[in-house]
Amino acid sequence: MSSNASKSSLPYPVMAIIGAVLMVGGTYFSLKMTNPLHALGEMGIPIDLGSTIATIGVLLIVFPLIKMFFTDPLSQAINERNSNLEQTFSEAESLRAEMTKMRSDYEGRLVAAEASAREHIEAQIKEAQKLRQTLMNEAAGRADAMIEKAQQEIAAERERILTGLRTQVVELSLVAAERIVGENMDTERNRRLVDEFVSGLEVTR
Repeated sequence: MSSNASKSSLPYPVMAIIGAVLMVGGTYFSLKMTNPLHALGEMGIPIDLGSTIATIGVLLIVFPLIKMFFTDPLSQAINERNSNLEQTFSEAESLRAEMTKMRSDYEGRLVAAEASAREHIEAQIKEAQKLRQTLMNEAAGRADAMIEKAQQEIAAERERILTGLRTQVVELSLVAAERIVGENMDTERNRRLVDEFVSGLEVTR
């Protein structure tokens, strides 16, 4: 009652007392003034001042009660409901903004991860190509070295074989000359002449 009294022009107890007085007085007036009021009614003026006063008194008593127990709680419930709805809408808006931010962050991280993965793959490809080129260069170098070594070995073997053949030809030439001439041809001078002759044949060939 105290909260409603502060919102009214008069405290509720005062209004209740006034309403009760008006209600009792109006009823009493209506009962005492039956004949004059009846006469006015017959004249076409249906006025019941006592009932009107009593009704005003009842309203002075009932309206604050209606306001106290129905209108104010209903208004408070509506205000609380509106406040809850506004809070819910605000939370939903905040959640939507947060979801939008999270989505943006996720997309940014996804793009960064894709770029990093692409760079890593490209780096691995370049490293593999570099390793392949290095291995090819090393293989080519080893192949060249093996070819050169083989050529040297072939040349050395050829020289060894030619030297052996030359020696055999010289020996055979000297033996043949001895048989033809009948003298010993195995002298240093004869051997040198035959060797020069054989070498000349090799150069001409």
